[in-house]
Amino acid sequence: MGSVHRFIGSGNDYDWEGVPAEIYEAEGVHGAIKRVLVGKPDGAPNFVMRYFQIEPGGHSRLERHTHEHGVIILQGKAKVQLNEEFVTLEPLDAVFVAGNDLHQFTNIADEPLGFICVITANI
Repeated sequence: MGSVHRFIGSGNDYDWEGVPAEIYEAEGVHGAIKRVLVGKPDGAPNFVMRYFQIEPGGHSRLERHTHEHGVIILQGKAKVQLNEEFVTLEPLDAVFVAGNDLHQFTNIADEPLGFICVITANI
């Protein structure tokens, strides 16, 4: 059975009913929170949809792994590293990060960077 998490945020505060914010603490991550919008608790066996918010000056981890990502920017402005390439992103830009791509998302604005990230559930 499916589930719904209604958006209850406003302005730069992105929030959904029943979806707690978790401080995203990992080596190489600075100023990030994560919300799992859709995942196994919702009955989704094949994918996980997450929302990340990165504060000004913050970034995700520079990493490489076998699973792929689909990302869409919702708010703010980012610089994404994909292997040796650097691209500036704005709201509604979409990114595919292939398995084993070296990648990192960095907030380059004075407001929060927010993006949806979809990955496979088998990681």
